[in-house]
Amino acid sequence: MSIAKSVVTGTVYRAPEKRFTQNNIAVSALVLNIGVGEEMLIRVISRRQALDEVVSTLNKGDRILVEGRLQTAAVKMDDGSEKRIYEIDANAVEKMGDTAPVSENYGTEEIVKFESDELIGEDEIPF
Repeated sequence: MSIAKSVVTGTVYRAPEKRFTQNNIAVSALVLNIGVGEEMLIRVISRRQALDEVVSTLNKGDRILVEGRLQTAAVKMDDGSEKRIYEIDANAVEKMGDTAPVSENYGTEEIVKFESDELIGEDEIPF
């Protein structure tokens, strides 16, 4: 379910992986930590060929800005429980330089409010 347009900044938590659909369309995915002080993880999906060059240069720990549509999905875990996964279908990804103010909060906490404070563990992300 698509919720809203969002613009967030954060740190790459898991480096991008590139896979291909059955129709040979490239899909890049990474996990972004948008939390300040504590982890708040969002999966970022990019299906756009124009973003492929930027996404392929990203590494764990890089600061980036992502613009796209915030979506939610319910995923069944191995133990039968259901988890909510939050992801952004990216329209734009921009790597932030070393001169970007890391300590400033750009209001991402006001942009993204979740139903639950439960964090998604790295092993629980199904991509």
